[in-house]
Amino acid sequence: MEIKIARIRDGVELPKYVPESAACFDLQAAENTTLQPGEIRPIPSGLIIHVPLGYMLMIAPRSSAPKHGISMPHSVGIIDPTYCGPEDEVLILIQNRTDQPINIEKGQRIAQGFFVEVPHVVWNEVDKSELAPTSRGGFGSTGTH
Repeated sequence: MEIKIARIRDGVELPKYVPESAACFDLQAAENTTLQPGEIRPIPSGLIIHVPLGYMLMIAPRSSAPKHGISMPHSVGIIDPTYCGPEDEVLILIQNRTDQPINIEKGQRIAQGFFVEVPHVVWNEVDKSELAPTSRGGFGSTGTH
């Protein structure tokens, strides 16, 4: 899959698969930032990524994030195909989960991304009696029966 991408800040690297066989590519911070304890801030990637129609770019935390005291407070980010204008820099929302300031260095890998195909559906509204005849018992009920 070939993806259009633009660097909008000096010294920003294109995303990389590390190692090459990885399922996701790494996204890096485009500038040095200090996050105060508990602070949540969008960290710029320095990139505009054109997501093809029928896909989304999902941004997820790296597995090493907790070691560095950071997290993505909303767990994932979703970039739609419409977010690719000249001002639509990919930003990664990061939270300092520690009681000490954390320095994010330019070039530090702070998240990972992958493309997901997203079909658009046509809703076929039916009476509930036409749905599957089994019931699990509601939200959070798996494995409780």
